[in-house]
Amino acid sequence: MTDIAQTPEPPYYAVIFTNQRTEGDEGYGAMAERMVELAAEQPGFLGVESVRDGLGITVSYWESLEAIKHWKQNAEHQEAQRLGHEKWYASFKLRVAKVERDYGI
Repeated sequence: MTDIAQTPEPPYYAVIFTNQRTEGDEGYGAMAERMVELAAEQPGFLGVESVRDGLGITVSYWESLEAIKHWKQNAEHQEAQRLGHEKWYASFKLRVAKVERDYGI
C-alpha cells in the first residue's frame, strides 16, 4: 500500500502499529490484506497507510475512540492479533493518537 490516506478535517484518531516480523510468511500476507479489507468495512474507518522495510509501520485512521474500540473487538481482528502474538511478530508497539492538525500537498 503506497497511497496517502485521504482523511477529513481534524480532529480524528490515528492508530499507529509498529512491528518487527519473525522470519517467513506463514499466512501473514493474506491476513494483512484481509485486515485492511475488513477495517474498511468498519463504521468510523477513515483510511490506512502502511510500509515495511525491515520495520513495519501501519497507521489506520478513525473517526472516534469508539470506532477504534469496536475494531479492536472484531472477532476476525482478534484472531489476527492472536496469530500475530503467537507467530508473526518478534515485537510490536501500538499507539493511539488524536490528530489535531494535518496539512500537505
